[in-house]
Amino acid sequence: MQADARDIADLISRCALRDRAAFRALYDRTSAKLFGVILRILKDRAETEEAIQEVYVKIWQKADRYVSSNTSPISWLCAVARNHALDIIRARRPTNEDIDVALDIPDLSPNPERQTEAAEDSARIEYCLGTLDPDRADAVRGAYLDGFSYEELASRHSVPVNTMRTWLRRSLIKLRECLTT
Repeated sequence: MQADARDIADLISRCALRDRAAFRALYDRTSAKLFGVILRILKDRAETEEAIQEVYVKIWQKADRYVSSNTSPISWLCAVARNHALDIIRARRPTNEDIDVALDIPDLSPNPERQTEAAEDSARIEYCLGTLDPDRADAVRGAYLDGFSYEELASRHSVPVNTMRTWLRRSLIKLRECLTT
């Protein structure tokens, strides 16, 4: 173990004996490093400043758990800081609501009656589209179901753009008449 690591290990051991001067020295020598560890995880300076204080309270309380032969003192201190920061991140996650709350969520899917009405409406629309010339029906589907522009449809059907506008306007008039009868 290096001299610096031995010094920090000694400070941790003295903290376990409740030596306040050793704790102050430990804080002075290691707080910048631990602050960086926490800041990389939390990504918020104010939250990190609060967390670093809590980390040193844990170090003070758990200093007797450090065993110098197993790990380096800085690794142990970083682990305490990292674990505390991760606990903060976990606490941010929303808790799962009680399953009974799900019962209060309205079911927005259509009921059987609405599904039947929609199927009938769809069948009527398809019937009325069938009364149009096939190229006009294809243009209506392309414009209003597939989102093609007038230009794209005109190119697709090899007609001028103004002709395509006329096709669509007249086709919609025919569809409206068919659907209202």
